[in-house]
Amino acid sequence: MILPARIAARYLRAPKSHSAVGAISIISVVGVAVATAAIVCVLSVFNGFRSLLAERLDTLAPDITVVPAGGKTFADGDSLAAAVAAIDGVQIAVPSVTDNALAIFDSREMPVTLRGVDMDAFRKISSIDSLILNDERFIPSSDFTYSGEEEAPADALVSIGTASQLGIGATGQPLLIFAPKREGRVNLANPMASFIADSLNVAGIFQAFQNDYDEKTVICPIEVARDLFQYTSEATSVDIKLHPGADSRITADAIASALGPGTVVKDRLQQQEMNFRMISIEKWVTFLLLIFILIIASFNIISTLCMLVLDKQSSLSVFRALGMRKGSVAAIFRWDSIFVTLIGGAAGIAVGLILCLLQQHFGIIRLAGDPERMLITAYPVVVNASDILIACIPILATGALTAIIAGAFARSRL
Repeated sequence: MILPARIAARYLRAPKSHSAVGAISIISVVGVAVATAAIVCVLSVFNGFRSLLAERLDTLAPDITVVPAGGKTFADGDSLAAAVAAIDGVQIAVPSVTDNALAIFDSREMPVTLRGVDMDAFRKISSIDSLILNDERFIPSSDFTYSGEEEAPADALVSIGTASQLGIGATGQPLLIFAPKREGRVNLANPMASFIADSLNVAGIFQAFQNDYDEKTVICPIEVARDLFQYTSEATSVDIKLHPGADSRITADAIASALGPGTVVKDRLQQQEMNFRMISIEKWVTFLLLIFILIIASFNIISTLCMLVLDKQSSLSVFRALGMRKGSVAAIFRWDSIFVTLIGGAAGIAVGLILCLLQQHFGIIRLAGDPERMLITAYPVVVNASDILIACIPILATGALTAIIAGAFARSRL
């Protein structure tokens, strides 16, 4: 097969009798290169968004969370948290209560997700201190702890979305929270009697740059949340912080084994499983669309090789007269197809890597919006070697298919 490959390489380099054949050959290589570069760039951008999401998981999400396998709450969250805290690798384990409520501020109202936590432990488990906004719009108080006094409202933190929708422009202002009673009948004559209300003091406004938290979250002491939702020692989850160096997956398996089938144990990535799944689905759907573009580009290769066969018709007769078999003659154009595909694919990968590195270091393509309000200003890019290998699969498959078609057409012209 060395002779057909050498002849094929010479055919690619040699001038064509018809200039259109050479022009179409160049277009074929460029088409494959552009499609390949697009695959590399798109996969790298989706990797960048996935990496960015993984980096932001350590803001408010605990290292591990334990939720009920069925129902909404654990019957005794305090005891469960104490049992989890005794497991190797666990540094802090505290119960939390999360449910829906209605927030009212200055005649404005909105449904919120009320999250009751142990404030002191929550500051150790999460990075809430670094998320408190402190600018001309929002002035946080110096501390936020549950006072324990019935006449004084407990301090709470509200998300940036909650503050914007309710019009909260400064801290130290009262926020009314209403939660429906879990037990008893609804009094149609007095609907307000079916709700439990409490007042919270807005002690700070946070922004986690995660829609799940920023849209409508209110964080308050767990004692307040339990009073509103008519709980005593129940908990909707147990939040866990691991010792430095502890393996989250091994510790999560140990917790799941110790607690039994009535619980579901999730690490950081599993807590955002839906977001990661959506990114993965979008990534591979886009990859499939780009493969179709690559297939369309391969038609140029087929047309180029067919025209090359017609251009070299007289040479094929000479090869046959010299004793070359039909299979060897067809192999010349199969090698032509392979060379065009490999050149285009290699050039596309090189261009894609260069573009990704330029975007990674210089942020050439910017995101639309106010840079002062954005977590990132340019599209994030992360290049994975596995994605480069995956990009090579459709390139090689396309090259093999066009090689078969080109070889069959060459045999038919003999």
